[in-house]
Amino acid sequence: MPAPQDPQHLPIRQQMEALIRRKQQEITQGLESLDTVKFTADSWTRGNDGGGGTSMVIQNGETYEKGGVNVSVVYGQLSPQAVTAMKHDHKNLNLVSDPATGAPHADGVKFFACGLSMVIHPHNPHAPTTHLNYRYFETWNPDGTPQAWWFGGGADLTPSYLYEEDAKLFHQTHKDALDKHDKELYPRFKKWCDEYFYITHRGETRGIGGIFFDDYDERDPQEILKMVEDCFDAFLPSYLPIIAKRKDTPYTPEQKKWQAIRRGRYVEFNLIYDRGTQFGLRTPGSRVESILMSLPEYASWLYNHHPEPGSEEEKLIKVTTKAREWV
Repeated sequence: MPAPQDPQHLPIRQQMEALIRRKQQEITQGLESLDTVKFTADSWTRGNDGGGGTSMVIQNGETYEKGGVNVSVVYGQLSPQAVTAMKHDHKNLNLVSDPATGAPHADGVKFFACGLSMVIHPHNPHAPTTHLNYRYFETWNPDGTPQAWWFGGGADLTPSYLYEEDAKLFHQTHKDALDKHDKELYPRFKKWCDEYFYITHRGETRGIGGIFFDDYDERDPQEILKMVEDCFDAFLPSYLPIIAKRKDTPYTPEQKKWQAIRRGRYVEFNLIYDRGTQFGLRTPGSRVESILMSLPEYASWLYNHHPEPGSEEEKLIKVTTKAREWV
């Protein structure tokens, strides 16, 4: 019987796919432990042998109003137009030339993309929404070797009410994960997160941040993959204790209305600025239900609404209009 193959000898794309499928099971099981309902699986295919994915969805429980932990693995041809649009951020992304003519191939280049994307919206306005996404993308040369590749992702927290101990726990746990690799990563990725999740037209961030990186190919891919795994492992310890503490906190109808207003900000960011949403909607054969899973069931927009000075609501606004160092 042949010896099992060392996973590190597999292509990075296969290792990343195995990682996100494993983490999907771990994360859903962890989240289920604090609710009365279970995740349900909704698998889909992209068609034309272009991959697919599984959306694990939870809704209408006592803890979570709506949430999803989605895995997607898609591949196919990236059009010349898409390559041109993406080349600004990826200098080593090029069209494949026709050997006979030297002209760029009309079919573009072969690509592979996989990732796990998760958003959880709890019922209780004292329990924060959270988002996590880790992904890998590469294009292939005609011989099947990677041409261009990069990782992206992160995790962030979006509370309606600020509990500083929750913010510190979330940030500290992710800092500890990144410090295993390089102590310069957390401050860099924390700042990147604050800048990325910024709602320009509001002049405020979506939440209290976390970590974020994109188009990341600065290190050996095997090392980045291990970094991603450590960040995955940081999520449940950074979030489940917060939910366990806040999910049964008494709240008023006014606090529930404030939660809906803050979720309106969430919708604005995701539909206007989020690169993942934009990429998904541009990808041929993509699944809109999975892409827009991140949106809350309920959101609100009140005309010219401002929280009362000195209120708990204003306390949150102050930390979304001026970034803070939590750890």
